[in-house]
Amino acid sequence: MSKNKLAKFADLNTFGHVIQLSYSKLISEGFSFKGNWNRDFFKNNHPVVLELGCGKGEYTVGLARLFPEKNFIGIDIKGSRMWSGAKEVQMDELRNCGFVRTNIELLSHFFAPGEISEIWITFPDPQMKRTNKRLTAVRFLNQYSEMLQPDGVIHLKTDSDFLYQYTLATIEANQFTVQVNTEDLYSSGLADEILSIRTYYEQQWLDRGKTIKYLRYIPHGKDLVEPEVEIAFDDYRSFGRNSINRDNNETKK
Repeated sequence: MSKNKLAKFADLNTFGHVIQLSYSKLISEGFSFKGNWNRDFFKNNHPVVLELGCGKGEYTVGLARLFPEKNFIGIDIKGSRMWSGAKEVQMDELRNCGFVRTNIELLSHFFAPGEISEIWITFPDPQMKRTNKRLTAVRFLNQYSEMLQPDGVIHLKTDSDFLYQYTLATIEANQFTVQVNTEDLYSSGLADEILSIRTYYEQQWLDRGKTIKYLRYIPHGKDLVEPEVEIAFDDYRSFGRNSINRDNNETKK
């Protein structure tokens, strides 16, 4: 491990707004903030919003600046990436922003039913060959639906036509309510100050001429089903995604 990463991990351990908990401790002792984020962490009664796979935290921090009347939590397993956003929060003393370093599969250990008002999913790996790894798959939606308030929404921003089409098919199969749907965000007139927040990875795709898709929907209901559809894979994975990873020594999109 590089000295730079070690220094970042050391920093994270000193940040009061960053939660890092080993799996063994999480399972054996539980998580004290579960169901108590407002009372014990943020110390207010504002709505709590999650960003899943937050990377460098651009959306988590950007939203926290725009909406001081809401609380924001970025979730990611990569601490060296998360450090960028966490450091910004520390330096600027943002009181409505925190981070949790964990696998998204473990979300139910951190948040109680109905504790979350919104979920943002920004530029995840589309996982074209592994359905149960897609962040908009039924496996994850069952968790989200439990944590979300009755009218809680999911926001998806993606460059991937595959993930966009798959998510639309999942929405249709489960009769979710769609509030916003565009195949080309920046040509749609919908790109307000919220949707114009750009992550590091989003800018990479825009620089390569890719259009950005955006969906906002309510994942209501139980007994969710996977869509039975065939969706064409993205045709640029073999050079676009891999070349970005090589150029920037990153493993996430």
